[in-house]
Amino acid sequence: MTEAPMDPHSSPEHDWALETLAIRAGHDRTHEQEHAEPIFPTSSFVYGSAAEAARKFSGEEPGNVYSRFTNPTVRTFERRLAALEGGERCVATSSGMSAILATVLALLEAGDEIVASRSLFGSTVSLFDKYLGKFGITTRYVELSDLAAWEAAITPATRLLFAETPSNPLSEVVDIAALAEISHRHGAWLAIDNCFLTPSLQRPLALGADLVIHSATKYLDGQGRAVGGAVVGRDKELEEIFGVVRTCGPCLSPFNAWIFTKGLETLTLRMRAHCDNAQRLSEWLEAHPAVSRVYYSGLPSHPQHALAARQQQGFGAVLGFEVEGGREAAWSVIDATRLLSITGNLGDVKTTITHPATTTHGRLSDDQKAIAGIHEGLIRVAVGLEAIDDIRADLARGLDALI
Repeated sequence: MTEAPMDPHSSPEHDWALETLAIRAGHDRTHEQEHAEPIFPTSSFVYGSAAEAARKFSGEEPGNVYSRFTNPTVRTFERRLAALEGGERCVATSSGMSAILATVLALLEAGDEIVASRSLFGSTVSLFDKYLGKFGITTRYVELSDLAAWEAAITPATRLLFAETPSNPLSEVVDIAALAEISHRHGAWLAIDNCFLTPSLQRPLALGADLVIHSATKYLDGQGRAVGGAVVGRDKELEEIFGVVRTCGPCLSPFNAWIFTKGLETLTLRMRAHCDNAQRLSEWLEAHPAVSRVYYSGLPSHPQHALAARQQQGFGAVLGFEVEGGREAAWSVIDATRLLSITGNLGDVKTTITHPATTTHGRLSDDQKAIAGIHEGLIRVAVGLEAIDDIRADLARGLDALI
């Protein structure tokens, strides 16, 4: 049995600013009175008596049992992220994908339906269609920003609405508060993947969402060091998700939890700097003659710019842009870079660049790519914290050659 979850609204911590929560929340000092959060790399825990062990195994007494589901380092990360998102509880997992899987396994059963946005990470689509579909859970896909389409897709069997906002890699945005109203009117949960913005820039629970999903691998870490995930929400739903993690085992390691906890300390500062670089890069790309279109919600030309400005505290660091000439032209721009990292990951202080049609969304069918707007000339950049002049110069090497 895990210790009782921290409720940020019943703790003195609820008065702290986000920046303070990111540094201080969730850490209960041990008898050693350490200043920094410790790592507990242990598989199990020792008790003073057989009676104490029985009480903790039964849940009569809170405490640590086995690190698959109770570990002090993981608990610190969970409490801190719950405080940042404004949730009652957080359950950490081994990856962002396992966070989604644990959520669906906990809350849905055969015959239930999911309504999801078309503009999802390719692995999420594969999970929903290929694997959950085998067990009788079906998924319908709609345009992210089209609230009428969301409502029309809901049936009496719909139990979960799932969206990434902003989307990957086109920066599409949905009105979370309006989607939450639709979801709740039909008796369904709303889950928002918030890994692109983090609680520093967007707090979906405050807008009415029931669950927030994170790939902690991305901006929560911020330096490309570890893989992990998390789900945040109310204790009622999170207890069910905790049961899946406890029983099935997609747990977060103490070392990775410690990395993410330390990453949270600089989250707000990093996200502000990421946003500043991304804004400047998107404006430069929009003016470049080799670029036919830029997808970034911080640009006034973006169709949901006003909504993003109202709903978010920043526009994030991920943008997409298209060049004429399809895959050949896109690859030539990517291959001309010398500074940017050619990788499918994002959320790093190092700027990354990739070709979504053949990497992050490569497992989608051609029809799925076309519907999701993943064209062969599309390039995704996750803007890091290098000097903006160096990032622009590295992209100019390939873009200028296309003119």
